[in-house]
Amino acid sequence: MTADAPGTLDLDKLFTARLHAARVRPYLATALFALHTVESRRVPTMAVDRHWRCYVSPAFVHRTPVEELAGVWVHEVSHLLRDHHGRSERVAREHGLTGPAERLRMNIAADFEINDDVYGDGLVRPEGAVQPEPLGLPVGWLMEDYLRELRIDPRSLEAAWLDCGSGADGLEREWELGPDGAHGLSAQERDAVRFRVAQGITGRPGNAPQGWRRWAEEAFHPPQPWRELLGAAVRSAASGSGAGDDYTYGRPARRSAGVPGVVLPSLRRRPPRVCVVIDTSGSVSDAELGSALLEVAAISRAVGGRSDLVSVVPCDASARIVHPLCRGEGIPLVGGGGTDLRAGFAKALRVLPRPDVVVALTDGQTPWPDTRPPCRTVVGLFPRERRAGSWDEDDPDYVPDAPPAWARVVEIGSTPPG
Repeated sequence: MTADAPGTLDLDKLFTARLHAARVRPYLATALFALHTVESRRVPTMAVDRHWRCYVSPAFVHRTPVEELAGVWVHEVSHLLRDHHGRSERVAREHGLTGPAERLRMNIAADFEINDDVYGDGLVRPEGAVQPEPLGLPVGWLMEDYLRELRIDPRSLEAAWLDCGSGADGLEREWELGPDGAHGLSAQERDAVRFRVAQGITGRPGNAPQGWRRWAEEAFHPPQPWRELLGAAVRSAASGSGAGDDYTYGRPARRSAGVPGVVLPSLRRRPPRVCVVIDTSGSVSDAELGSALLEVAAISRAVGGRSDLVSVVPCDASARIVHPLCRGEGIPLVGGGGTDLRAGFAKALRVLPRPDVVVALTDGQTPWPDTRPPCRTVVGLFPRERRAGSWDEDDPDYVPDAPPAWARVVEIGSTPPG
């Protein structure tokens, strides 16, 4: 069978189209060439998975001109760069969107976000590319905006053939190779590709449309869902090796069978204990102290709602009394002097039973322990502007040390979200 036959994937034509896409959109070249192509007769056109594989229909390549194929290359890689799979998964979790019709809505909404400015200037719009205007929706919105307004009706059902893969809506397909398949990019590699593309756009901003410039700015300064990140950091630390581990003879270990006459204990997971050190120095505002108490409540939820497993140590230049967590608003956060969280860490590590995780909530204007604590550590940082004089009125050149490398650091918003 020759390459001209519809049943064979014409790689020369496909890669010629990719090269054309890279020439007319040079800032996307790194991403375009990071995609690994997979021949598939189960996809209607071209589709991507979240692991940066591009599934290609031989028949589609055969019947589509090179100039249109170039536009499809850019379209598919745009789904991955703009994290449509991650964003769709978050929306699906928040609103319980699970059915195939909802996933189609997500795919169409993601296409609307891409297609409003991806074509032109050397890229031909592929036949059937969906646009928001026929449905009475404006251009320039984000996927989430379109998803709120988009309804499945006879006009949008014409796009029911549309399937850009899990890279567009987060739902893995049967024909995808999955996380353990060959030629997928790791999370670190995917982040590196996005960073290189963002660098190319910000380095020559006049060459990219407004939507891509906005994306590149957010790629360098992503908004952090800080309370979610803090909870995830605590859960990750609490579930790590050695945290919450204990041994019990109530259920003998399975390896006892290999040692006749000896009963070996089995490893048991117990709920982790968390001690929260709160910076109460004069540089921390009342609003931030109030936010710290909300974080304590969030930390309690992160470890299963067991308030008896969470304790709090207020600390400025010296550590205060260790308070068990009953109700967050009942914890007295007294202080107001200088800051030395080393005393708070020392106090936390003397708590019995010893904590599995220490969380420090601070503005960062403090010395840090010289040695790594014998448990997991999470630091929640209240943001500070680093302009002259904002750290220390007596020493304008003073800049505090960054948290140590052994701590998991999360940037906390100055005011909690409503």
